Amino acid sequence: MQKRPTLSWSVLSAELRRREVYPVIVAYAVVGWILLQIGEVTFGPLGLPGWVMTTLIVVVIAGFPVALALAWRYDITPQGIRRDQPLAIAAGDVRPSIAVLPFMDMSPNQDQAYFCEGIAEEILNALTKIRELKVVARSSSFQFQSQAGDVRDIGRELGARAILEGSVRKSGNTLRVTAQLLKVSDGYHLWSKTFDDDLEDVFAIQDDIASSIAESLLETIKPDEQASIRTTSSANVNAYDFYLRGRQYFKRFRKMDIEHARHLFWQAIELDRNFALAWAGYADCHSTLLMYADPQPSYAEQANQASKRALQLQPDLAEAHVSRGLACLVSREFDSAEAEFVRALELNPSLYDAYYFYGRTRFHQGDMEMAADLFKKAAEADPADYQARLLRIQILRGKGQTEMAEAEAAEALAVVEKHLEWTPDDARAFHLGAGSLIILGQLDRAKRWMRRALALDPDDPIALYNVACNFATINEVEESLDYLEKAIDKGIVSTDWMNNDEDLINLRTSPRFKELLQRLDR
Repeated sequence: MQKRPTLSWSVLSAELRRREVYPVIVAYAVVGWILLQIGEVTFGPLGLPGWVMTTLIVVVIAGFPVALALAWRYDITPQGIRRDQPLAIAAGDVRPSIAVLPFMDMSPNQDQAYFCEGIAEEILNALTKIRELKVVARSSSFQFQSQAGDVRDIGRELGARAILEGSVRKSGNTLRVTAQLLKVSDGYHLWSKTFDDDLEDVFAIQDDIASSIAESLLETIKPDEQASIRTTSSANVNAYDFYLRGRQYFKRFRKMDIEHARHLFWQAIELDRNFALAWAGYADCHSTLLMYADPQPSYAEQANQASKRALQLQPDLAEAHVSRGLACLVSREFDSAEAEFVRALELNPSLYDAYYFYGRTRFHQGDMEMAADLFKKAAEADPADYQARLLRIQILRGKGQTEMAEAEAAEALAVVEKHLEWTPDDARAFHLGAGSLIILGQLDRAKRWMRRALALDPDDPIALYNVACNFATINEVEESLDYLEKAIDKGIVSTDWMNNDEDLINLRTSPRFKELLQRLDR
């Protein structure tokens, strides 16, 4: 039997504040006290019998629970009295929830979008460190723009009780940041703040906003969590600027963009040698290039050294442990990689990257059952991400769990299609999504998506590899082998991954496939 979730006092208290019950308690106590004082002073001179005062006392006392019940169920708004939303108790998760939207760029030249998104993302990342607060994943909430729609509709779609939106105006060395926390139930403010400061104060502004959110949504914050609400590990605003630019390029996930991100992270490091997140980003660039695009042996050592430095600087930074785990993964140190991912999840149980790369580690080792489970948890941590979903479906198909694969493919396809509405030039979404279209029997559309992926990124080895997998799945062996050979020629393909990839099962008896494996082993 499933255990019924229980409410902690902090969660209940936060709900009482959300429904504005506390102000009603105070107001009722004040009004009740005034009525009793009036009765005590006036009833005697007016000659009223004693039972009238007794009745007044009883009415005041009896009215208190009635007032509480009405305050719990209804909100008084400028549009009238509205029934409040009931306290939703999701299975095992009754935490207050928030979605952080990307901040609007109000700068004169409209060229600071990366900086605006960076501020919002730093606040989001800081909030994820508070275990009693549920934070909607970045890729889900960043599909919406601040002030671009009704927060009630956005909140319901994201499953959040509160929405943080804001704007940034950056001009020279001056900075104006406006942030507002809104209730999804009625769209009204919980609080709003405007900061007019020098650019160097951006870190204090971010920390102030994150702390204010936590204090508004939670009754108490543990001391260690309060100390962890820091939004960056740098004190140099120029280094921070380079870091944000680097992160923007890294997320595009193309070889040239990752290489550019690597240079930007290094510029951040040169300005602040103690910037742990920049070291982690620098390590991730080398690990990612080595895993997906460019088999330079020196990259493994650079990833190794940079990830170690990030951990030395901030041993309790979950992102640093993921970076270290990824560096171990590309060096085939699987046990060490797993230990790092486990530690990252201990520090931040909602960290998508930890689940995702942990799943890839188990895939490399041939543990498909655990890999599929970890990819499922990654998708739960970030419902708007398609990659973990599609890799899990690939495993289910290879294991012969066709019905489950088809059901999840239909769900994943909806996620991919929504992602492509926002990012129509994401080649990875097309070549990974084609696999789910094949499962659903939409072969013509799958081939169109594969052609689209190759048109967007014709030299990307991962695109070539996944197109090869898709052709292998529909038993077009020679075409599959053509693309697989191009993938090996263009970059790096993991022998471990190929040996465990059930999408390639139709190629395994081909002499040409065996020759390609031998080439990789040399």
